[in-house]
Amino acid sequence: MMRVCIPLIFMLVSALAKGQKYQELPILKEDREHWSFVPIERPELPELKEDGWSNNPIDIFILAKLKRAGLQPLTKASHAALVRRAYLDLTGLLPDYREVTADKQYEQLVDELLSSPRFGERQAQFWLDLARFAETDGFEHDKVRADAWQYRDWVIDAFNRNLPYDEFIRKQLAADEFEEDERIATMFCLSGPDMPDINSQNERRHSLLNEMTSTVGAVFMGLQVGCAQCHDHKFDPISQADFYRMRAIFQPAVHVVKNQSVRELREQGEPSKAYLMVRGDFDKPGPEIKPGVIRVVATDDPIEIQKSKSGTSGRRLALANWMTDKRNPLTARVMVNRIWQQHFGTGLVSTLSDFGIMGTSPTHPELLDWLAAELQYQNWDLKAIHRLIVTSATYMQASEEDEIYRKNKLADPDNVLLSRFPRQRLDGEAIRDAMLVAAGFREFEMKGPGVRPPIQEEVSQTLLKNQWNVSPDEKDHYRRSIYIFARRNLRYPLFEAFDRPDANVSCPQRQKSTTAPQALILFNSKLSLDLARRMASDILLTVRNDEEFIREVLRRCWCREPEPEVMEVARAYFIKNRKSAQEISLDQLEQVTPIPLPADLSIREAAVYSEFCLIAFNTLEFIIIQ
Repeated sequence: MMRVCIPLIFMLVSALAKGQKYQELPILKEDREHWSFVPIERPELPELKEDGWSNNPIDIFILAKLKRAGLQPLTKASHAALVRRAYLDLTGLLPDYREVTADKQYEQLVDELLSSPRFGERQAQFWLDLARFAETDGFEHDKVRADAWQYRDWVIDAFNRNLPYDEFIRKQLAADEFEEDERIATMFCLSGPDMPDINSQNERRHSLLNEMTSTVGAVFMGLQVGCAQCHDHKFDPISQADFYRMRAIFQPAVHVVKNQSVRELREQGEPSKAYLMVRGDFDKPGPEIKPGVIRVVATDDPIEIQKSKSGTSGRRLALANWMTDKRNPLTARVMVNRIWQQHFGTGLVSTLSDFGIMGTSPTHPELLDWLAAELQYQNWDLKAIHRLIVTSATYMQASEEDEIYRKNKLADPDNVLLSRFPRQRLDGEAIRDAMLVAAGFREFEMKGPGVRPPIQEEVSQTLLKNQWNVSPDEKDHYRRSIYIFARRNLRYPLFEAFDRPDANVSCPQRQKSTTAPQALILFNSKLSLDLARRMASDILLTVRNDEEFIREVLRRCWCREPEPEVMEVARAYFIKNRKSAQEISLDQLEQVTPIPLPADLSIREAAVYSEFCLIAFNTLEFIIIQ
């Protein structure tokens, strides 16, 4: 329920604007009764009379709800489906078909994937969405931030090293306060859009501080604290003073110079006074504010702020320590919910960055609390939570339709009860990376400034001059998608078509649209055709028989053996295509022949190989996890 009526809020704001003293509402006992503000306690596991299905505690919670609804889980997915699912989920890449057929336990495969450098690259994409990461400032001039890529590389390395999540938070908020020469991680705070050339640098700094405070609250605590910039939050027990107390924590570390991009947090001298800004205006300071945290989440003891060993104010380190204190009810809940969403498409709480009054309640509250308690118990080990989820029987369910599937879908149409594994479409980065792997690109260079592969001339012309200079080294055109230059004013066309966010605000979950441009770009773009041609050539190095070629293409794209009916249709396509190729000019056919073209193949007989690879890229099974 709302704590205070809207007219009263406007009265308070109006009074403050007229110079009257700001009145902050107290935190009431009932304010802390909202589910997400209640301290985390590990719940008891449900008692089940018969359970031959569960692999770990996750399954016990899921099965208990399914039984209450009179449902049963689906059977286990095939080994091939599980291998492909785990690869795409944990690394964003397709497996080699030899991995699908290898004599290896699924749990062993999961451990190998969690240890792979590809894991960090995949996980970083989710985090960079939250961090509103880009390598440019945005706005009209969209100036390049020369060193922004270092933060991206730091995130990848942090996930690969399995940096404990509490340390992951501390470094991004306050690395310079306990590691004097380590500032790259604090780029998180200043990764949002900026306007370095604005006339009022005071307004610029005000905007950066407000945006940073809002993002930190949403990403780490799942609270929309930014709604309290101009007035008390209309629904959550977060006051305007709460917002500016938290902002005061960052204030000493944010400094701006006209026409220079911001980089990382850096404190200079003694902190200046902080104020509540009337109506959120940069030039209307109200009462003085001391640094502090969101009261509804805090304990009765005030946050302890001490000067750091490196000579800084210690404010941000105090905030990070408060966030990662096991008594904080939000931090662990928010993060395990984000991990759950990565694997199942929807979080246990569907509003991933809003655990407040207007957010949704958890579908499985006991499971959410058990996972949060487990993360803390495991010393904030994120890989341990990933492993727990992907080795659960819940995750290993099939997604193919059968009688049980149809019954479950009828009773649980939105799959709230996890009565089946949810099919999910890949994002644009994973689709491009899957095409790269299918085409034979398996050596992935890591680190370094973002690269610029070729894009359509019509798209590049929408930018200012020299804003997308194609990387001169052709090898860079085939690097993993995480390393493609992230320009705020222009998303790489394939990524934009498949719902990549614009990096102007933190994005907790991408949309999953189905649009005509997606089909057009997959079938007609130079990128798709180029990779199809290279895939055909790569396969033709060892295979010349049409039937074996077809099998190899579908093994690479679907990670399984094709059915006899599929093989029959494909063989018919090859015959029909070669026949029609006799009537097409060589100049036209040359545009679709394999790259490089084997010397012993004619253009007319080779074109079908590339075209079949392009068809495989456009099958539904290629672009979904199932």
